[in-house]
Amino acid sequence: MMSRSYTNLLDLASGNFPAMGGRESRERRRMPRVMSVPGFLTEVDDDQAVSVSSDNPSTVTTDRMIIVANQLPLKAKRREDNKGWSFSWNEDSLLLQLKDGLPDDMEVLYVGSLRVDIDPAEQDDVSQNLLDKFKCVPTFLPADVLAKFYDGFCKRQLWPLFHYMLPFSTDKSHRFDRTMWEAYVLANKLFFQKVVEIINPEDDYIWIHDYHLMVLPTFIRRRFNRVKMGFFLHSPFPSSEIYRTLPVREEILKALLNSDIIGFHTFDYARHFLSCCSRMLGLEYQSKRGYLGLEYYGRTISIKIMPVGIHMGRIDSVMRMAVEETEVKELKRQFEGKTILLGVDDMDIFKGINLKILAMEQMLRQHPKWQGRAVLVQIVNPARGKGIHLEEIHAEIQESCTRINRVFGRPGYEPIVFIDRAVSIAEKVAYYSIAECVIVTAVRDGMNLTPYEYVACRQGISGSESCSNVSDPKKSMLVISEFIGCSPSLSGAIRVNPWNVEATSEAMNEAISMSDGEKQLRHEKHYRYVSTHDVAYWSRSFLQDMERACTDLLRKRCWGIGLSFGFRVVALDPNFKKLSIDAMVSAYKRAKSRAILLDYDGTVMPQNSINKSPSKEVLSIMESLSADPKNIVFIVSGRGRNSLSDWFAPCKKLGIAAEHGYFLRWGHNGEWEICGKSSDFGWMQIAEPVMKLYTEATDGSSIERKESALVWQYRDADLGFGSAQAKEMLDHLESVLANEPVAVKSGQFIVEVKPQDVSKGLVAERIFSSMEGKGNQADFVLCVGDDRSDEDMFEIVSSAISRNILATNASVFACTVGQKPSKAKYYLDDTSEVACMLESLAEESDSSPCIKETGDSSRRQV
Repeated sequence: MMSRSYTNLLDLASGNFPAMGGRESRERRRMPRVMSVPGFLTEVDDDQAVSVSSDNPSTVTTDRMIIVANQLPLKAKRREDNKGWSFSWNEDSLLLQLKDGLPDDMEVLYVGSLRVDIDPAEQDDVSQNLLDKFKCVPTFLPADVLAKFYDGFCKRQLWPLFHYMLPFSTDKSHRFDRTMWEAYVLANKLFFQKVVEIINPEDDYIWIHDYHLMVLPTFIRRRFNRVKMGFFLHSPFPSSEIYRTLPVREEILKALLNSDIIGFHTFDYARHFLSCCSRMLGLEYQSKRGYLGLEYYGRTISIKIMPVGIHMGRIDSVMRMAVEETEVKELKRQFEGKTILLGVDDMDIFKGINLKILAMEQMLRQHPKWQGRAVLVQIVNPARGKGIHLEEIHAEIQESCTRINRVFGRPGYEPIVFIDRAVSIAEKVAYYSIAECVIVTAVRDGMNLTPYEYVACRQGISGSESCSNVSDPKKSMLVISEFIGCSPSLSGAIRVNPWNVEATSEAMNEAISMSDGEKQLRHEKHYRYVSTHDVAYWSRSFLQDMERACTDLLRKRCWGIGLSFGFRVVALDPNFKKLSIDAMVSAYKRAKSRAILLDYDGTVMPQNSINKSPSKEVLSIMESLSADPKNIVFIVSGRGRNSLSDWFAPCKKLGIAAEHGYFLRWGHNGEWEICGKSSDFGWMQIAEPVMKLYTEATDGSSIERKESALVWQYRDADLGFGSAQAKEMLDHLESVLANEPVAVKSGQFIVEVKPQDVSKGLVAERIFSSMEGKGNQADFVLCVGDDRSDEDMFEIVSSAISRNILATNASVFACTVGQKPSKAKYYLDDTSEVACMLESLAEESDSSPCIKETGDSSRRQV
């Protein structure tokens, strides 16, 4: 847990957090909660950094949801007298519709910007009005920041990249611009300041939406370490090969990982995100009871895969409106005798509108029976921002429509009806009602709810016969791109590669030529899904998973570390803390009999060091520690005995446990003991060919053959492929070695096969038992390691006192290297801290022979 002074120091160092709001105002908003989990008084007192919450929802207070998005779900227009503004809800906004899935008693507040430019003199009045009437908190972005943030970084950098478009154009405006990134960060900071004004960190949930606010989680997490926060991305997430071209790739990934849960529409998008985390940050995900999770500094970030749905009630009400305004009847009369194919798309380069029009041309040419009968109505919504290449794509579409209508048109018939204007939702729903087929040919799209809306409209108005006879079979057809988010959920649709114009034209012909019975079956299947997986289902599911994801964090102690976008929260068990060197040295000086067990790679020697032999400083420390008559010092490593023996030859009294303890020696002049029960290594003839098979197929991997074990390492291989191969190899080896006395283990970039009865834990138990058997029970134990194999040692050390193999008053220091979940109770940050700690012990060690040589000899022969 960061102290308030430390938080303030970070604020001053980064300049990110000006003072906002007084302590009194925050305390008035904060509702008291009963603390039902172990905690610390300093946490309760820490106003800025952290809040402590109960695991179970409070029965006194009601949780709130703060929804943060680029734009508020409001419509705004200037009053007729030009004095002030009038506001109303935007009923078509997803942010407004998702409230249906939240608990009735949950208060919902919105933070976002407005679509209109509010004069600075009016901003205070507008803010107060929106908070009072709509529970909305507007974020006003300066014009220059808005231009660089939205039209610049969002629309010219992130949006094309997330839709798989690399900036290959010679137009320099498409290239990465550092000033636009700075504006993006500043805009996110301004949204953060508005969140701070209203947040009650003990009770509130924060739900951040879309790529405009991807670094916002870092700002919020720095201020409130334990806040409950989720993020949902409404666009695609590109493959790592595309995403890695972004100069600020790691900053955005690390910012997102400050959320508790990150949501995506499809598994493909989630898989790409996880691949980026693996390749760029070295993080691996795990599946736990059906949930995907990323372990990140002791926190588990949940990955949510759930496509958003539509609001069925809104569709129903709009359909009634269209019927009342006779929109449907007028369109039926206008297109009487025609088969309508419909497209509804935003104007941008990724919607594939021209590909759809070319497919229509191909269908008319290949299937002349549709000439004079089939009509493609293409509705184009106005562009949402200043996207790239809009003028070129618009001109191309216009040219195609003109050409096709000239070639295939006739009096009273136009094969392409191009509607290039803002279309009301009532008119759009009316077109849905008369269309035999909806076609979506986007080359890349986050979700695209057009097919869902169409299916709901073809079902008709619930409980009404005004639109169509209830006895009529409901039927609909979909031709959709395989590159859009809703594609996996619509299994009855005809999926196409929109780049293949010929295949798309055949799909369109198939869709409108299909029998009514087949159309009905497909429609029923789609409607069942669309009606049950609506927007309320989506938001309810996300909230439930957010609650689950946040529960574990509330049980842990939290520290905020790192500056700028390197900031992250380290969450550890309340009993897990950093090793105090002063306290350990004090216990070391008091002890009469000490046991010191040290791993080598990643503990004494940095894991990424090319030269693996110990330095002169390490040898000097080891010699000093092992020469102390009160000490039994062991290097406990997975390395072979020959290399360890050669490296530590100067340390005459240093014990070595090689190959995880299969070979053990109490000093340089001692004999090697074999601790494994089995000396039959015939299993190597089975395992090694399997490893060779994977080595040949995995560039950058290799096999290390030890006397008692085989190790396949893939540190230099492609991370994704190496990890996949390691999992496959693990299963393969476990299968072929099922009847052999061996254990197959995965470690940090390795897969190892070793004897079943060998582990570092058994080494620790053997050393403690031997000392106890000679009446020399250890009253001081230091055990340090960094990876999974060392956890066996930590487990033995934690139970040694209760098993009477250590003195009852023993001071035990089991310590892992790095802040991560562990069975050890202490941690040090890295190998340099380990070296400093050992040096402190060496300085307090006595290498003079304070006992008789015979006594020393007998003790060494334990």
